[in-house]
Amino acid sequence: MLAKKISICSAIILLALTVFVAGCTPAGPRAFLNGKKYLDRGDYANAAAQFKTAATLLATNAQVWNYYGVALQGADEPQAAANAYQHALELDRDLVEAHFNLGNLWLAQNQPDAAKTEFTAYTLRRNNDPIGWLKLGSAQLRLNETVVAEKSFSAVLALKPGDAEAFNGLGLARIQRGMPRDAAKFFAAAVQAQPGFASAILNLATVNQQYLHDNKTALENYHAYLALNPHPANWDEVNGIANQLEQAQIAPQMAARTAAEPPVVKTNPPAPQPQPRIVANNSAPRPAVSQKPAPTKVASYNPPPVSSAPVQVVQVQPAPEIVTTPRASANPPATQMIKAAPTAQSSVEVPMPAEPPQKSGFWHKLFSSSKKTDQPDSKYLDSGLTPLPSDGSTPAQPATVIEPAKPLAVASAIAPVPVKKFPRYNYVSPRKPAAGNHANGTPAGGAFTKAQLFDQDEKWPDAVQWYRSAADADPAWFEAQYNTAVLAHKLRMYSLALPHYEYALAIQPDSTDARYNFAQALKAAGYVPDAVNELKKILEANPDETRAHLSLANIYAQNLHDATSARRHYQKVLELDPTSPQAPDIRFWLAANPG
Repeated sequence: MLAKKISICSAIILLALTVFVAGCTPAGPRAFLNGKKYLDRGDYANAAAQFKTAATLLATNAQVWNYYGVALQGADEPQAAANAYQHALELDRDLVEAHFNLGNLWLAQNQPDAAKTEFTAYTLRRNNDPIGWLKLGSAQLRLNETVVAEKSFSAVLALKPGDAEAFNGLGLARIQRGMPRDAAKFFAAAVQAQPGFASAILNLATVNQQYLHDNKTALENYHAYLALNPHPANWDEVNGIANQLEQAQIAPQMAARTAAEPPVVKTNPPAPQPQPRIVANNSAPRPAVSQKPAPTKVASYNPPPVSSAPVQVVQVQPAPEIVTTPRASANPPATQMIKAAPTAQSSVEVPMPAEPPQKSGFWHKLFSSSKKTDQPDSKYLDSGLTPLPSDGSTPAQPATVIEPAKPLAVASAIAPVPVKKFPRYNYVSPRKPAAGNHANGTPAGGAFTKAQLFDQDEKWPDAVQWYRSAADADPAWFEAQYNTAVLAHKLRMYSLALPHYEYALAIQPDSTDARYNFAQALKAAGYVPDAVNELKKILEANPDETRAHLSLANIYAQNLHDATSARRHYQKVLELDPTSPQAPDIRFWLAANPG
């Protein structure tokens, strides 16, 4: 659940003083109070209009901008909400509520790197608040930073023993580490702590059936999941799986009983008997969604199918930058108040560009309490190339007020893992293909047109095949090679995307966009050293390419743990673009990681 935190006290005190001095309620405070009333009612559109007036008249009040962001997010204006939160932080960098709200916004858009930055900033200042550690662990889990995610979830349990969401998060982390028996124990602990926790019940059933091959226990948990009231959204699909398991258990018993009984001869044919209905399960169930979720929900580390992300392709033009500043999601919940505010103590990492979500089947998913939906990105409207998708999360019910947690013992540390050894990419290294023909009416031109139509209809598996056909018909057509790579990148088909990026670069070796996206695909596929090499090639040709410096800095800081190299590239980003949206976070990181 996306909780919204607003520091009520400071905002109300400021407004009260203003009223006292003026003798009557001025327009700015009056608009603020009216906006607060609308916000409490869930009328986000009118709330946003009132807070806009208040932000205009009280332009230097960070709290007003924070409220304005909450209302805008509720009114389905996510980018404007992100701008409002960021402006609030420009006015008051220590406004922890805005850090938390912005982190939720990025997390909802599957921008875990950016979300991790904001939640880290929040936990540095409020390290005794379990909800901050829970959200930070959720972002780290999506980034596959399993060990540090476990530390964050353990911190939640140290501050709030028996928290079901933390147990569920630890179970998800243990699945990522290939430890299903430990995962089952954590999911069972989550169910024991919160008996109606749908996500943990379904996770436990999944682990028992798919990983531990204990169908009896899995069936018991499926029945517990199906007994929840109200029914979960994927009740019919899970019921089909449970029916199949029951039939698999009954069939051997019926066969043994039939073999033991003598045959019965009847003179009249028996009357037809009604047969039990078995619900087929031909498609994977959707992720479990709690109907009444708790205030904090740990996100599943498997995002939804990419086919939910809208894409609009009109014509092929020079390639735009694919990975951009993280976007915001829609429909936030109401506000949530927290009081204490400790100071920062350690570093915050700068958000990295987001990677596309992975498409996976039901049995490769474990569920949290979030349901995800995709939002359109106007950046790619009328562009000729397919953008990479981003998924978001549908927010849950309004949060209740959370009081400050009492400081407890620090969670026990988890042993660090050895330095990761990254695989290396086996380059195709193609030569520049001979010029072909992709005019209208040719096989290449026809295939490309069909690809665009499928792309517009969001039928991306078909679109990528037709882009590939166009590239095969005319291997020297840059747009066909590049669009094949981009769409395959979006679908996380890296074995297809990477060689087509190479062919696009063989045709246009000076294409900065193609090489930058090639580097992002290499990183997403796990070939981190090769991604670094490609980014260095960009800087050799264009030393002032800010994207490459920022991406390299993020990789050095977060993947290779080379603070010296990260610092050099972060400083270059500030030199080239001192007003960059990432500049405040870069300066914060540099201050926390001095050379």
